[in-house]
Amino acid sequence: MTGTSFSVQHENFLQVIQSYYQLTKPRIIPLLLITTAASMWMASAGEVDPFLLIVTLLGGTLAAASAQTLNCIYDQDIDYTMTRTRKRPIPSGRVKPRHALIFAIILAISSFSLLTFFANLLSALLAMLGIVFYMLVYTHWLKRHTTQNIVIGGAAGAIPPLVGWAACTDSIGWPAIILFMIIFLWTPPHFWALALMIKDDYAEVDVPMLPVVEGDEYTGDQIWIYTLIVVPFSFLLVYPFAASGAIYGAIAFFLGAIFIQKAWQLKHNSSDKEVAKSVFKYSILYMMLLCAGIVLDSLPISHQLTTIIAENCQQIIALIVN
Repeated sequence: MTGTSFSVQHENFLQVIQSYYQLTKPRIIPLLLITTAASMWMASAGEVDPFLLIVTLLGGTLAAASAQTLNCIYDQDIDYTMTRTRKRPIPSGRVKPRHALIFAIILAISSFSLLTFFANLLSALLAMLGIVFYMLVYTHWLKRHTTQNIVIGGAAGAIPPLVGWAACTDSIGWPAIILFMIIFLWTPPHFWALALMIKDDYAEVDVPMLPVVEGDEYTGDQIWIYTLIVVPFSFLLVYPFAASGAIYGAIAFFLGAIFIQKAWQLKHNSSDKEVAKSVFKYSILYMMLLCAGIVLDSLPISHQLTTIIAENCQQIIALIVN
């Protein structure tokens, strides 16, 4: 890997902390935690143990931070070549790779220990699986060698719901697997929209992202196809698995309709970076609100409300029929 040609010294301890914080790519982590929390609320029927929630989210944060730090180490040559990423801690010389490696190992050990002792071994092992899959399968094997890198590699980002479900139940249930698949299918349109925005950066370092190899139009078509798959798939939590109810179903329908509309616009304007940016930003909002819908639907008060509404509807129908 190409190293930096200069060394930058930190002026104070706060800058050191900031550099290591930036290694973890913190903007990526909140979305992972939202999917974890949604799975936990669904697994516990809306009554999550607050301590377990905090422990699991903290363990997930540490695992994700470890994976992102390892990614920064592995991709330091790419980061140094691209103007957009050259100021990151390792290529800029603010953090040495071996120090970053020690940091990543400490994060991973802390995550495993926390989840093992305060949740259960299964959740800890799943968190470690996420790190291994992200590094070995996506970063090492797929990212630089195939246009399908983000399709298969997306499984790493879909593991947090399994961690959350396992933390609550010490098992892996079908609703968690469905949420895993929703995120897995959502990842290509989400990430390819971003790739359309920054394809020149990927081309600069010979990373075979779909828009670089197959072009904008083909990428737009693939985003459209995956969106048409993920939106209907999101309703499997309602039927046949009955893990979520009418409130989630209504939210999923509304969000999905907008997602499909935006994907359709991108399909016909695949070279327009502003349209791609709109799809990328909305995809994040879509996943956040979809998970919020899972949480809202799982609450006991929501169950009571939907029961009352259903009973009233039945009475009205009975009066009309009679």
